[in-house]
Amino acid sequence: MIDPHSTFLLLATLAAVVALVVLVAVFKLNPFLSLLLASLGLGIVAGMPMGTIIHSFETGLGGTLGHIAIVVALGTMLGKMMAESGAAETVALTLIRWFGEKRVPLAMVVSGLVVGLPAFFEVGFVLLIPIAFTVARRTKTPMIMVCLPMVAGLSVVHGLVPPHPAALAAAVIYKADIGRTIFYGLLVGVPTALLAGPLFARLAARWVTMPDENPMAEDFAKHGAGQDEGRVLPGFAISLATILLPVLLMLVGSWADKFAAAGTVANEAIRLAGNDDMALLVGVLVSFWTLGKMRGFDRETVLKFTNECLAPTATITLLVGAGGGFGRVLQDSGVSHAIIAVALASHVSLLLLAWLTAALIRLATGSATVAMTTAAGIVAPIALQTGHVPPELLAIATGAGSLIFSHVNDGGFWLVKEYFNLSVTDTLKSWSVCETIIAVAGLGFAFALSFAV
Repeated sequence: MIDPHSTFLLLATLAAVVALVVLVAVFKLNPFLSLLLASLGLGIVAGMPMGTIIHSFETGLGGTLGHIAIVVALGTMLGKMMAESGAAETVALTLIRWFGEKRVPLAMVVSGLVVGLPAFFEVGFVLLIPIAFTVARRTKTPMIMVCLPMVAGLSVVHGLVPPHPAALAAAVIYKADIGRTIFYGLLVGVPTALLAGPLFARLAARWVTMPDENPMAEDFAKHGAGQDEGRVLPGFAISLATILLPVLLMLVGSWADKFAAAGTVANEAIRLAGNDDMALLVGVLVSFWTLGKMRGFDRETVLKFTNECLAPTATITLLVGAGGGFGRVLQDSGVSHAIIAVALASHVSLLLLAWLTAALIRLATGSATVAMTTAAGIVAPIALQTGHVPPELLAIATGAGSLIFSHVNDGGFWLVKEYFNLSVTDTLKSWSVCETIIAVAGLGFAFALSFAV
């Protein structure tokens, strides 16, 4: 039986989310101010001490920006170097040649699956965004048909497939075999990504039209190789190596214990190199040589590139941080505990319980990683006592639930909205629905797989 206070908190949260959407979509209030007002209103209604509401919002904003600001800045610099040097053009043309112009959505979902494997969603996003813009421009493909498959691929590996850090953490909590989790995750993830990416994008293109003008896309394209068709583009190998270097470093870092004993200097050095921020920093510095010096750009030109690409990211970074602030208020107000109570009170199968717990925490906090690890911590002790569900499938079901309906308290929501220059309503109709398809399809395929293992 759910206590009245938990029910009240859940209703208050629903009201806060609805109010937030109305403020942004109907009243056209600045999203940052809307997130701040919604956080204040929820904190007051939930009974938080007045003096702690703003502090809670600041803590969430600061904690989110501590990682996201570095990722967005470094990723945008690397993207700018790719665009200016023609590397994004090279990769885009190669993908088009391999898959054909009629299968561009398939090319982008494959790119998302590969690049996103060891990287957090935000990292893979900023790495691939210049390629997505270039592919759409070169093939005249509607942006929604290029972008949705890309983010679907990134999101699927984020939640379902180790060695992605979030999926790996859930597998470890459940004491699942990592190799089998990867295998099962791919069996579930590939068809899920195809369903939520290329297939759903065809439907979404009917009711979501991305604006013709996109400041971010124009910034990447301005002065790029695509503007000068006579220019010799860099080779595919060096272009791909530059973009995949951070991905490779993060992948190696996640397996540091396989290369050197834990606690040794070598082990710590590998882990440092595999850190998201450090891997991107190395990638950016290497790009200054491979895509800068080797392409004939002098130091002043490279400095100009890195300076001018940061201005468009200011709004994105602030909104992502504000989403984190709203999520922290949701946690500190007791909403997370109310969600856990709802999940534990439901008498359902373990796979569905894991999915439902992660889904509810995701809706409240906005963080797939928090939802995954928290839900796994709740369900794992129950699973160890019963033991009739493979832990690998529990990890996959938990990951699927953690991806459901990204909305205004999720930093990824604002990242997609701002980079693609969408309205809040169109972001909900495209990205949020895409995430929900991943969550539901992932659970469905996990259930189907449970009958075969």
